[in-house]
Amino acid sequence: MLEQNLYRLKKLIPARFFAGVQPAYHYAMALWGALYHAFPSRHMTVIAVTGTKGKSSVVEILNAIFEEAGYKTALTNTIRFKVGNESEENLYKMSMPGRTFMQAFLARAAKAGCTHAILEVTSQGASLFRHKFIDFDGLVFTNLAPEHIEAHGSFDNYIAAKLSIADAVVRSKKKRTVLVANADDEKSERFLAKAFKEKKTYSLSDAKPYVLHKEGFEMTARGVPMRSRLSGDFNIQNELAAITMAEAFGVSAEVAKRAIEKFSGIPGRVQRIDEGQDFTVIVDYAHTPDSLQKLYDVFQGSRRICVLGNTGGGRDTWKRDEMAKIAERSCDEIILTNEDPYDDDPRKILSDMAEAMTEKRPQIVLDRREAIRAALQTAKTGDSVLITGKGTDPYIMGPNNTKIPWSDAAVVREEIAKLGK
Repeated sequence: MLEQNLYRLKKLIPARFFAGVQPAYHYAMALWGALYHAFPSRHMTVIAVTGTKGKSSVVEILNAIFEEAGYKTALTNTIRFKVGNESEENLYKMSMPGRTFMQAFLARAAKAGCTHAILEVTSQGASLFRHKFIDFDGLVFTNLAPEHIEAHGSFDNYIAAKLSIADAVVRSKKKRTVLVANADDEKSERFLAKAFKEKKTYSLSDAKPYVLHKEGFEMTARGVPMRSRLSGDFNIQNELAAITMAEAFGVSAEVAKRAIEKFSGIPGRVQRIDEGQDFTVIVDYAHTPDSLQKLYDVFQGSRRICVLGNTGGGRDTWKRDEMAKIAERSCDEIILTNEDPYDDDPRKILSDMAEAMTEKRPQIVLDRREAIRAALQTAKTGDSVLITGKGTDPYIMGPNNTKIPWSDAAVVREEIAKLGK
């Protein structure tokens, strides 16, 4: 209720006044948090992970490798917050909560004796100074593609927000500042031009020879053969990013191999829901055109039944046509459904997407549970049901910042049980 009241109050404040005051307020909060908690980042190794896609996955994989090496770790990402053996779901609908959260989290990690903290650092969080006064030791850059364009004003502004994260790491008071960048992404040059003390890159070519399967892949990293239960070449890149950063801090490829081969997967990231059914069900966060296409490519060769929607409230409306066309090209059956409409009319969002499809006629099922049920009822032996857009998001966001508690994975399990498949 308090959050909704604050949201309404914010809408009453003149936009120009709010935009002018907001930066100073957030900067002051970041400084106050660091002072109050006595700069906790100076007492442990802190690594930032940024990019458009793969951030949460790299955080989780790097955490697993550090844990396998015997370190006590903490992490923050879109999925969860973890300190040592204690983990809690991220219910904030943001990777970097405000109001001094990041400094308080690091203070808790330091008090618990954590030696390493891995933080997902976002462009929007950076724009609100939530990374300020954190002394980082390293930065992983995964990739850049258009996202949050309305929030930042342009793609150039989005890139600038990402580069400001690199600048913050370069200015860190730590003795080492290590950059690990994806050489397969052309924007990596912008990051590699920054004055990091150490710079390392990774590329898909580093994993050769590799073999992809629907249920995982084999690759070679630093001359060490490894088998992973994650899917897609994008996860090869995510694992290489984590291996490269871990190596920079003294963890061998052999230790990384043990961690990766134990690693069972990431909630909401190509997450397989297996309730004994004779078809594949995947829940995934894919919410950009590129990530949606890469997910669909993993499951080519099977009949693909795709459940998807798009965000609202003025958020990245440009994606609607593109994602609709990708689904039209890649999917055999398409069900458009509600995702996070915010203040937009959800019917209008889905209508916009449907109009972008000229070759296939999608089903439009506004109720997300009913859409998932329809996809599961349609599925036959060997099919792939691909449910995208939410991942582990704990709410469906509606008008005036209202929240409906939600879990794609839980709904899938409940509906499979009802169907008896």
